[in-house]
Parts: sequence; structure tokens; C-alpha cells
Amino acid sequence: MTDKTPKKKKINIPPTPPRPTMQMWVLAALVFLIFGIAYFNKSNTTIPINQQQFEEMVLSHDVERLVVVDNKRFVEVTLNQSALENEKYKKIIPSRGAFALEQGPQFHLPIFSGESFKEDLAKLQEKIPQEQRIGYEIVTDRTGFTDFFVNWGIVLIMIFGFWFLMRRVSSGGAGGQIFNIGKSRAALFDAENKVKITFKDVAGLEEAKEEIQEIVEFLKNPTKFTILGGKIPKGALLVGPPGTGKTLLAKAVAGEADVPFFSLSGSDFVEMFVGVGAARVRDLFKQAKAKAPCIIFIDEIDAIGRSRSRGQVPGGNDERENTLNSLLVEMDGFATDSGVIILAATNRPDTLDSALLRPGRFDRQISIDKPDLVGRTEIFKVHLGPLALADDIDAKKLSAQTPGFAGAEIANVCNEAALIAARRNKTKVEMQDFNDAIDRVIGGLEKKNKIISPEEKRIVAYHEAGHAIAGWFLEHCDPLVKVSIVPRGIAALGYAQYLPKEQFLYTTEQLIDEMCMALGGRAAEELVFGKISTGALSDLERITKMAYSIVTMYGMNSKIGNVSFYDSKQSEMAFNKPYSDVTAEIIDNEVRKLIQEAYDRTKDLLRSKTRELETVAQELLKKEILFQNDLERLVGQRPFAALTTYQAHTAGTDRSQTLSELEPGSHPPVSPEQNVQSNGQSNGQSNGHSNGKERHPEPEEETKGATPGTTYSFDV
Repeated sequence: MTDKTPKKKKINIPPTPPRPTMQMWVLAALVFLIFGIAYFNKSNTTIPINQQQFEEMVLSHDVERLVVVDNKRFVEVTLNQSALENEKYKKIIPSRGAFALEQGPQFHLPIFSGESFKEDLAKLQEKIPQEQRIGYEIVTDRTGFTDFFVNWGIVLIMIFGFWFLMRRVSSGGAGGQIFNIGKSRAALFDAENKVKITFKDVAGLEEAKEEIQEIVEFLKNPTKFTILGGKIPKGALLVGPPGTGKTLLAKAVAGEADVPFFSLSGSDFVEMFVGVGAARVRDLFKQAKAKAPCIIFIDEIDAIGRSRSRGQVPGGNDERENTLNSLLVEMDGFATDSGVIILAATNRPDTLDSALLRPGRFDRQISIDKPDLVGRTEIFKVHLGPLALADDIDAKKLSAQTPGFAGAEIANVCNEAALIAARRNKTKVEMQDFNDAIDRVIGGLEKKNKIISPEEKRIVAYHEAGHAIAGWFLEHCDPLVKVSIVPRGIAALGYAQYLPKEQFLYTTEQLIDEMCMALGGRAAEELVFGKISTGALSDLERITKMAYSIVTMYGMNSKIGNVSFYDSKQSEMAFNKPYSDVTAEIIDNEVRKLIQEAYDRTKDLLRSKTRELETVAQELLKKEILFQNDLERLVGQRPFAALTTYQAHTAGTDRSQTLSELEPGSHPPVSPEQNVQSNGQSNGQSNGHSNGKERHPEPEEETKGATPGTTYSFDV
């Protein structure tokens, strides 16, 4: 499943105006503080004088005004205009500073008390004519800015700090959200803020799209369903592997629905504080009910929906469990209101709580698997649209080369192909670029300059030749695409690639043949060199998982019988086993016996094909890369000429038929691994790049018993 939109429209978001930083606020506050002190605190800008200087000023008729500040015990002296022009005072006044105020006072005289100053002034003014005597004012209380700041500054700073903190908290800025911690973090999409993706932009897995589309149609036209007595589903759970398009399908729902759409992740409910997750759940449903009918989408719901019986500590308070309980009650509790539909996505449905999965909460579980051949073709058509392609690009060929790929991986392949073509200064993306991109996505970067010794290179060549010969002459093995001894990725010194069948049921004979093919590398080493190496690690890991699956899961062992010890609901960390120690010993013996029989069979096959093994190994040492047509030239046609998945798809027939069984004139096109171009195919180049070469992905990591049916790639 993938997005059909070839090019995303760029949304022009107006730039956010820069917010003033904390440093700017501090600087502004300091500037205001300096000016305030300079303006209000006049006493700090006057010059102190003694009694003698004061008497000289009075007798010289230089004083214009006197103010007695009783509580401060000083007298402010203001000079008249003629005195200010006197050179004697000009030398003193400039030293007062830049913030001095010309209107005065210019001096201050310390006194013992106001009464004593009055007496002294009266005696002094007896020497002055009556008309020239100076009056004075008495100020009983004067508080300067410094005194005000000392008395009230700390309180004002605390009030300002509290106001600033509350503002940050309410605005949700960094360091805030203390009181908003219980609020829901869901993103709301409505008529004003609508997602542009619709169901037309989603390719592949049409069945899943139909089911989810029905919910949207119910919201748009409920009468169509309610007239027959139907009710709208309360919830739908999207289940599937990563990259299959679960979130993309939810985006399409948001784009199609004409109702409010809340979107958030399961991790948004998780917080270190107790009770926050449950509070956010309640707040989310409170907002949703206010806008009902609406849809809530919870991505990765396993973050909060994990089973309550797993990993529980007796007596402990599990915050995730409290969040899940709140979610269960809101979805289908005693006071549940209708009109809120829940969509959720997860790739781990086995870990979810059973109460969450029951009908009434999630009425539908929609499986979104990896796309098949037809689905991959549609997805490739979507992602090939924006690319400048060469004429030989075929979406069907590419889909046949990428079995097991999800939509996200297909998008990555197309992007890598475009980047590779641009790196090579091409004007169009060619098939060679897609082949290299598939190799890049599957096996990692090609290590062209990795130095290995000639002896190691011989071991790798015979190892890969053993895989190729064993798979070539075993009936139920997948058709070979390519074998290479060019190092790739982190530790792979060589690999063989096969085009797997897209099937769902496997017989015992098919599984045994696949085990023999996996053992072909080690068997070839033992036959040729008389010793074995560590290069078969990944092969042994795979066949061990497959052997245990045959014995303990699929009931294909005669001694154990039709018994399966596999429990799909068992915890991954469970240490108990559903069988006794005696049965465990029998299982181990049967697994060893099964693997040994497959190994002996593989060695017998390679002994009978010694000449072919030697021929392929020497050709690998010479060219480093061999394709299917190279093996046909070296060892002849494969004796089992069944149709590949691609041939059966284009011919509209069953894979059990062969090319010779089809009616004349109805032969399908050759499969991608047979569509070989002359330049570079028959003479593989040592740098690992040759035009027209076809490849396919490595197997996925198998879990819970190594389910068969995936593609193999054997690393050395």
C-alpha cells in the first residue's frame, strides 16, 4: 500500500516571527533600572558640603532654595542661575555625573536635626538684609528609589517571576506545560485543516481499503445502513508488518471523512508522572465527544494496549495499565456516548490485551499484509510516475524481482534507483539502476575495494557454487537469479539470490529441499577442501530454525507425531515449555537426525555433480558474478522447468504447468531472471555491475519457528 500522489504540493507556511529572547528582556530591564535610579533618586546626584561652605554660599547670595528633609537629616541646596555661571561652581558641578539634573538641588548639607538647622540658619541670616534672606521648606518624609527598591524590590521580583512562569505555562513554551500535562496532544484535522490524501492516492490491498472506506461512507451517508438496522462500527484495528501502509490508510480516512479527525501516537499517553496517561485519555475523549461525530486515530497502540498479564509486578502500580483501563472505559464503558469512532494501528497484535480487541471496542480487525505480485505492480506504477524512465522499464518485471517487499521498501527502491542514475550523470533511470537499487536495499553497499586473500576467495567461490548446484538440481527449490562473490554489506563475502514462489502452503519435500540447498555451501567446502569454515553461519541458523519448525510446529515428524508446541499467544520472554525433558531430548535428536540426513543427501548430490561444481566455481573466480543464463550455459537446462510466478501471472495459468505444457502461441513473456541482455550478462563483470542482471531480496528475519516461503540469500 502506498501513496499515489506523484508529487507533494509544497504548503507555504508563513514564517513565525522571532520571539524576544531572555537576554533581550534582561537588557531592557537593566536599562530601565538605570534610568529609573538616575531620575528618581535625586539625593544620589547632589554634592555634599560642610557648614562652612554652606555659610559662604548663603552670604554670597548664591542660594536660591533650601529644602529640609527631616527624616534624612540633610538639607538640599539649590543654587540660583547667576551662581551656576560662576567658575567656582562650574568646576564642581560637572563631577556629579551624566545623569545630574540642572534644576537642582546641586548640593546637600548634613544636619543633626531640623530644629538645630533652623536656629543656625536664623543666626546666619541676621547678617543679610531682610529683602535678601532665604526661606526654606520642610519635608518630613522622603523615600528615594533605592529605599523603595530595597523595601519592595524582592516582592516585585517574585511577583514578576511568578507571572512570567504562569505565562510560559499557559502558552506551552519550553519548560512550561506543567499545568497542561494532562491535556491531550492529539492533532485535529477538520474542514479548516484537512489532509490532502484520499483513497485514490492509496494503491494495493484493495480489500483492506474497502473495509476502512465503509466506515467513512457510513459517516457520510448513515441512512444507507441504518435503514436496515445496521450500526456504525465503534472501532477498527489496522494490523500488519511495518511499511505496509497502515498510517497512510489512516491519512486517507482523514482526507476523505467530512468529520473531525484526531490523530496521535500511543506514546503520547506515556509520561513519567502518575495519572497523566489516564488524564490525557479522558481529555481526548472529552474533546472528541464535543465534536462528535468524529474519528480518533491512535498509531502504535501497543505502546499503551499491551496485555495486562505480561510483565506485571505484584503490588506494583503500573501506569500503562491505568492508561489502558481508562481507554477501555472510554471506548465501551457504562457511560459511553456514541459518535466517536476509534482507528488504531499496530504491527504487534499478539501483545495487545484481549479486552481491547473484543467487539464493541474494535469491531473490525483489518489485516494489511505485504502486497502480492499484482499489488506490488500497482505500487511500482505509483512511484515510477514522477521518475524520468527509460523505455525498457516495466513495473511487472520490477514487482517480480521484489517478492516480500512492502510499500515503503518499494518507494525506497525507486528513490535509490533515481539517486544512482543521477550519480552516473544519466538523463533517464534505466533498468540497470533499478537492479543496483534492489541490491543496495537488500544486501547493503557493495564493497568493491574490500581485500580478501586468494584462499578465502576460493572458499567463497566453492561455497556459493555449492548453493547454486544444489538449488539447480533439486526439484522444489526456487529458481536461481544470481550468484556472486562480490562482498556486500557488513559481513557478506558472497551470496546467491533466488526468485521465490508466492505460495502459502509447503510440503515436507519442499522444506527438505530448501534445507539441502542451504547446506550446499558447507557440503561443497567439505568435499573440495576436506575442511569447513565459519562461512555457513547464516545457513546453519536458517536450517536449524526450519528443522525445529518441522518437528515442533508443523507436526511433520513421525516420531513426535501430529503435535504442535507453538503457542501464538505465548510471551516472548516465557521460560516454560509445554513438553517434558524426555520429549525435549527426542526433539533435539530428531532435529539433528533431520539435518544430518539433509546434509548427507546434499553431499551425495554434489559428489554426483563434481564436474558441474568445479565448472561453476572456476567461472565465479573468473567473473565473480553469474546469472541464470550463465548456469544454463555451463551445466545445462534445469531439469524442472516449472513456470515462475511472473510467467504464470502474465499467462493467466497455474504454476504447476511448464512452458512445454502451454498451448502453442500462448507462451508467456520470459521471466525477469530470463530477460537477459547480451551486454554484461553472459560475461559478468568483476565490479559487480552488469546490464540487465536481475536480483531479488534476501529473506526476512523469521520468527516463531521460521515460517517457510521466503526468499533465501546465503552469506559467507
